[in-house]
Amino acid sequence: MGPYILCSMILLLGVYAVVAKKNLIKIVIGLLIIEYAVNLMLVLVGYKAGGEAPILTEAGQQTTNFVDPLPQALIVTSIVIGLGLTAMVVALCIRLYEKYGTFDVLLIRRLRG
Repeated sequence: MGPYILCSMILLLGVYAVVAKKNLIKIVIGLLIIEYAVNLMLVLVGYKAGGEAPILTEAGQQTTNFVDPLPQALIVTSIVIGLGLTAMVVALCIRLYEKYGTFDVLLIRRLRG
């Protein structure tokens, strides 16, 4: 139960950074923290103590303690989508900085240019 609580605390830290911070770079870092917390939660869901990889090498091998490979596949997909999202958000931050000269959200809202 402890790892799930720690994962939830990491997720809440990322949500706090997105909601409370006014700097665009800190908001992007908050989004990355949220993404990592979700990936960690998927890893925790797929974990099984003493589990083995779901690969059979011998024809008559009988093993019932397999690790579920679906969360691992979801994590790989999530990493790729997160990388694309991060690239897009960083490019947007760069364009906003070029136009307004600041990363502060409040100043960007006031300029309206």
